[in-house]
Formats: sequence, C-alpha cells, structure tokens
Amino acid sequence: MISKMDSENVVGFFRGRSILITGSTGFLGKVLVEKILRVQPDVKKLYLLVRANDVESAARRVQNEVTGKEIFQVLKEKHGGGFESFIEEKVCPLAGDIIYENLGLDSAKLTELSKEIDIIVNGAATTNFYERYDVAFDSNVLGARNICEFAKKCTKLKMLLHVSTAYVAGEQEGLILEKPFFMGQTLREGTHLDITSELNLIKETRREMKANCCSEKTEKRTMKEFGLKRARHFGWPNTYVFTKAMGEMLLGHLRGDLPVVIVRPSIITSILKEPLPGWMEGIRTVDSVIIGYAKQALPFFLVDLDLIMDVIPGDMVVNTMMVAMAAHSEEQAQNIYHVTSSLRNPAPYAVLSDAGHRYFFANPPRVGKNGEPVRLRRMRFFRTVASFRAHMAIKYKLPLEILRLVNIALCGMFSRRYDELSRKYRFIMHLVELYAPYTLFKGCFDDINTEKLRVATRKEEKNDGGYYFDFDPKSIDWEEYFYRVHIPGVVKYLCD
Repeated sequence: MISKMDSENVVGFFRGRSILITGSTGFLGKVLVEKILRVQPDVKKLYLLVRANDVESAARRVQNEVTGKEIFQVLKEKHGGGFESFIEEKVCPLAGDIIYENLGLDSAKLTELSKEIDIIVNGAATTNFYERYDVAFDSNVLGARNICEFAKKCTKLKMLLHVSTAYVAGEQEGLILEKPFFMGQTLREGTHLDITSELNLIKETRREMKANCCSEKTEKRTMKEFGLKRARHFGWPNTYVFTKAMGEMLLGHLRGDLPVVIVRPSIITSILKEPLPGWMEGIRTVDSVIIGYAKQALPFFLVDLDLIMDVIPGDMVVNTMMVAMAAHSEEQAQNIYHVTSSLRNPAPYAVLSDAGHRYFFANPPRVGKNGEPVRLRRMRFFRTVASFRAHMAIKYKLPLEILRLVNIALCGMFSRRYDELSRKYRFIMHLVELYAPYTLFKGCFDDINTEKLRVATRKEEKNDGGYYFDFDPKSIDWEEYFYRVHIPGVVKYLCD
C-alpha cells in the first residue's frame, strides 16, 4: 500500500540526502540532476559517477556534458552569480564506471561513500540496439550486478532505483504486465538462459578472435552479430533489450532485502513542461523519421500508422522516478513501474505523421534558389516488412543487380559506385530489421502500478497552474505536443 503524498512530501524526501547517480551525462540523467537541484536546493550532495581517468577529468565532463547544458538555464537564472558555487557545493563528480567491481572506486572513496549514500539511481547503460555483445553485457548486465553489490555496502541506503526499458518485453502482443523477470526466464519457449554461460561464451569468443589475430573491425562486427544472434535465440529482438532484461534478472536475484524500484519507460521524448519544453538529446526512433523528412533524406519508412506509438516525455519519466523513490523508501521489496502511454492515452503513429506534415508545411526547413520556401514531399509509409522488402527489391535491389552485371561487363568501371550503393542498401535493410520490432509493435503496456502511484500523489497546483510531479499521460494532447513542442525541439536541438 502506497501512502498518500503531495509534492511537498516528495520534495521534502530529498532534503539532506546524498544521492549517487550513474548515467548523468545521458538525456534522462541530466533531466533528473536538474530537477532535484531546482526543486530541492537543500539536497546534501549529488555524486555523479562518470567515465574518466581522474577526478579532474570527471569534473570537466560533468561541467561540459551536464551542468553546462542549456537545460540548466532556469537554474542558472535562479541562482544568478552564485550558480557555480551552488553546483560546486552540491555536485561531486566521481571518476569510475559501473562495469568494474566497486564501480572502479579506490578503497578510501568506497568507504566514504558507503557511509554517506542514501539513494542510488542507476541510469547508466548502453542503449545501442546493435551494440557489441561484450560491451552491452558489461554495462547492462555486469553493471547492474556491480551496482547491486555496491548498494549492499551502503549502511544507510534507503533506495536503489534502476532505469530499464519497457521493451524488455520483446515483441509480445496484447497487454504486457509490470512483472519481474526471474533468473533463467526467456521469451522463447523451450530455451533456458544461463547468464554465467553467456559471459563465458563472450570470453571464449574473444579468446578465439585474439588467437586468430582478427582485426579490430572484424572483432567489432563479430561481437555485434553475436549479440543479435544470442538475443534472437532467446526471443528478444536486439542486444540492448536482451541485456537490459538480464540486468533486471540479476537485480531481482541479488538484491536480498534491498529496497529496489525498477522503472521501465517506453520511447522517451522531449521535455513536455519543465524546465525547457522541447529540449532533448539523442535521436530516438520517432526522431529519425522527423529528421529524415525535414532533410528529405528519407522518402519512405517502415511503420503502420494505425499502430500505437508508445512515447513518454522525459520530464514525466523523471517525475515518476522521484515520486517512486519517496514512496518506497526503506521498503524491503522490489517494485516495477511502466512509464508508458499506450494504455492511458494511446497515440497512433498517424498523429506524428500528420503533425510533422502540418509543421513543415507551416515552417519549411529549406529555401530554394529564388528565396521561396521549398515544400516537402510527403513521406511514404509501408505497413509490413514484406511490402517494404518488395519496394526495396524493385526500386533498389534490381537496379543494383543490373549495375553489378554492367560493372562486370566493363571490367570493373563502376566498382566504386556499386560498392557504395550496395553498402547503403545493406545498411537500410539492417536498420529495418532493428527498428521493425518498435514501428510494428503490437503490445500495450499495463501501468496499474504507476496508476496507483499517481493516485497516491495528490496533485497540488503551483502558481503557474502546473504540478511539481505530473506523470499522467492523460494530461497530454499528443497533436499539440508534437506540433508545438516535440517537432520544434527536434528541429532546434537535433537537426544540425
């Protein structure tokens, strides 16, 4: 049972707390750091673990990649000339990495932190769908284990919050529940997953490549393909969600009586309300379509416009995280939250398509030689992989085969051109394989746990009519959000 809370209870929870945050250089990490510092300036300390050789390098990374970003503008205006000293007082950069035991910290720092930390937020991960298996395994699986082992050493720990993804569900259809993964569980009937065996397979594969003196390029490609092969063998569509699922398994298995919250967002999009509507970093699946359309570099895309696009603004994810931390502090349990929109406020891909067409009709991104705006051609969408493949075969693969034969007849005159177009064709087909599980996704994420959390959080209005911790997707008008907030944000922050 979750106790009733209001925004003051949540804000008050963070007063005097020391919080270790991993992944602070990522989009969600920055939104979280900024929000805590803005709503609770009396937080004791935010320890930001970043990859760096030493403390000085870590401090530079935090300044350049976190507190120096535009999202901190509201906080800068609030503190004026005292901003730098405020950050110096509240933010402590740490040089380390979750892939190492004890997070790569020396014994003195480890001892200090184990007595100091109240809350751990593990947001560090590699999110590349086609990452090397060893790299993804280190960050998303061993990283979760190392964070859990470190948490057990923290004598006053109130909470370990782990950021996962709703798509650990793979390509399941129908209603997907907020259920934990158990050790050995897979998404393919008749298979059993042994995480230790997977680690040994990775080590053995690397040993074999080293023994065969494989080039760095060959090793990289082999490890990427190996990750996809293992993921698909167990029923997951890519290495990212496969390794995130294993990370969840390890957390559940190793946590003991640690209070653990696992947050599973769907596709995270730009900030809806605060502190900077439209702000974002990193290109998501939906953003690839927007950018490709704006630049007229993507004439067609694989997506069923009638299917539901499960997206959630970044500030709503962070609000959920902060409320969940306050709600479950010191509970000896594991709680899982889907931070999603497909059940409460479903938005079909057609909403994004229409908003994009309207926006770029009203705001043409290109100007012709005569100074007149260039109207963009509407993008063509394919509802199935089969129809997409047929189009690619007729329009691209067949001409490519003709070019190959002409090239042979002319003794290699067009070899360079053929190789270039062939690479592009393979790249596009590879992208389709990676993105199809999302653009053709037919599942719906249940969020009954998150709804209970929303009900328990009484909405207390601020002076501007908003809420400190709004995370109800029902409050979003998707057409307005995409047209007035997200697409302008993509153009401003992602279109170089």
